[in-house]
Amino acid sequence: MSETAPGTDAPERHRSGPEDRVLPFTRVLAFVIIPFLVAAAFLLLVLPGATEQHFAWTIQPPVTAMLLGSAYAGGIWFFVQVAVQRRWHRVRHGFPAVLVFATLLAIATFLHWDRFHFGHISFITWVALYISTPVLVLVALVLNLRQDDGMPEGDDIEIPGPWRYVLALVGAASTVTGLVLFIVPSLLIGSWAWEVTPLTARVVGAVLTLPGLVNVWMLWDDRWSAFRRVFQAQLVSLACILLAIAVRLADFDWNRPSAWFFAIGIVVSAGVYALFYFSLERRATRSV
Repeated sequence: MSETAPGTDAPERHRSGPEDRVLPFTRVLAFVIIPFLVAAAFLLLVLPGATEQHFAWTIQPPVTAMLLGSAYAGGIWFFVQVAVQRRWHRVRHGFPAVLVFATLLAIATFLHWDRFHFGHISFITWVALYISTPVLVLVALVLNLRQDDGMPEGDDIEIPGPWRYVLALVGAASTVTGLVLFIVPSLLIGSWAWEVTPLTARVVGAVLTLPGLVNVWMLWDDRWSAFRRVFQAQLVSLACILLAIAVRLADFDWNRPSAWFFAIGIVVSAGVYALFYFSLERRATRSV
């Protein structure tokens, strides 16, 4: 471990360059977004069968609602980190993924305008959020862009090359798959693990881009400090998807190979992500 001056907090110390801080605009944005994520996650994860009464649009079957809710649950963890962390580089790689996800849901909203509950408070909130969020997230990303000097923290560790390349490859595959499904949702209809409509197929595609765009950044950044909090958010999302599989087994069409592929794939992904996260945490602890 490198030496530090008395009273210096090594994990907070950057060696040179910009101040590497989360700017006030970005921090305020996080505080504004968090309550909406909490409300959406509650409605979709706790009351997935009641979206006709309580949500911006009716989502059937409920497992689709829980899949979207898992993205919001991970988003809660991520934006809490944005709100409380001092260093921009610790959260920066989550912002491109959030930008793409929010933009895709905004596009899906206008493509399927007739599916929404006009006049309902949740619909008004949904539209307001997905018109404004992509713009605000892009502004935050641009404002903070030069805050990261690319240098490791005082006691940082490098992510091993094999992990980076494998996870980046998985991320690229997830992103491409998500974008293809969003652009051509008919590819899912009749073959997905459960029944989907063009709108819910696009939602599934948008959700797939979230982990994908995070992982791809590993090709250019090997600092564990730059991914630690974002991977915590991904683990939260995966835990919620595992919960959705467990409680909504009846929503799956187990006669379709995709149902088994999805369920097994999520279990394996959760295991691999957990192994990756805790192996890096162990190395980080040993380096202190």
